[in-house]
Amino acid sequence: QVQLVESGGGLVQPGGSLRLSCAASGFTFRNYAMSWYRQAPGKERESVATVTIFGGTNYADSVKGRFTISRDNAKDTVYLQMNSLKPEDTAVYYCKVVRFRIDYWGQGTQVTVSS
Repeated sequence: QVQLVESGGGLVQPGGSLRLSCAASGFTFRNYAMSWYRQAPGKERESVATVTIFGGTNYADSVKGRFTISRDNAKDTVYLQMNSLKPEDTAVYYCKVVRFRIDYWGQGTQVTVSS
């Protein structure tokens, strides 16, 4: 069965950095685009970044130039490098894969940006 396990969240000061990881299993990782989403308290879940099977990327305007998504097909893992973090980046971050039109989500990892 499809499993996505996020890690790397935590508390960081404004301007700091974190790298999130999402370890995937249960499907042929290299054949699927992977995405990161986030959900802040009281807000809807929103797309943050996507990496295609060819390594192409796209980002939400709010994170362009600060976040970088990447994938390692040898490790079945997708990463989100987050730099210049702002308090408004505080949220639970989730990775997602769409397989046969079904969305699969990880359990999420909390990122808190605060001084």
